[in-house]
Amino acid sequence: MFEGCITAMITPFNEKGEVDYKGLEQNVRFQVENGVRGLVPLGTTGESPTISEDERKRIIETVISEAKKVLVIPGTGTNSTEKTIKHSKQAEELGASAVLIVSPYYNKPTQEGLYKHFKAVNDAISIPIIVYNIQGRTGVNIETPTLARIAQLENVVAVKEASGSIAQMMDVIDQLPEFTVLSGDDNMTLPLMAVGGRGVISVVSNLLPRLVSEMVQFALQADFDSARELHYKLMPIFKGAFIETNPIPVKTALSMMGM
Repeated sequence: MFEGCITAMITPFNEKGEVDYKGLEQNVRFQVENGVRGLVPLGTTGESPTISEDERKRIIETVISEAKKVLVIPGTGTNSTEKTIKHSKQAEELGASAVLIVSPYYNKPTQEGLYKHFKAVNDAISIPIIVYNIQGRTGVNIETPTLARIAQLENVVAVKEASGSIAQMMDVIDQLPEFTVLSGDDNMTLPLMAVGGRGVISVVSNLLPRLVSEMVQFALQADFDSARELHYKLMPIFKGAFIETNPIPVKTALSMMGM
């Protein structure tokens, strides 16, 4: 269920600094029309740490309302277990397909602390959970033995891997063959899928959803010649999307496109 190209959506704002909900609706329709498997509002690319509570609710409602036939997986993770549970329950009540939960940032919890955080959230909700491992944003890596424990929790179905280490990703796939591993880094999507990954939660698909979706589908079908051709075609965009802190470049590019 949780495979293919899933877009980590931007949150558009107007010149007054207010969320542009009409623009958000248009972006959702653009994604759905171009074949993505799912949408992640309020992830890193969606600027979740600086979104207000009222904005959060309306953003999720807007995306779910417009998405219709694709998965909607709001980012609900914070560095507070209590707040993460609150956000995750809200997403469940609003009809989300699943939630994406980043490991607690800034706090630098121990591996045992990471497990207990995810277990507390798992026990509080009944929809699927995708774990988000991104040491560069959080300060702590979810080590493979810890992820193996977390993966045993009832609602945990996948991991978005943005550790930057293909060796670690291979360890996860090798040790947890039934567990879904998704790329959290566009540049590493094809290498990860070549060793058993099942897709990507993508930044670049904000711009080029059709091409990223096609690349991922080719890889899922083991047509790596076709996937590799698209990978190298997209490579300049993969690099350009991260020349400054995400989501600055991708939002600038979308603005240039008139989105």
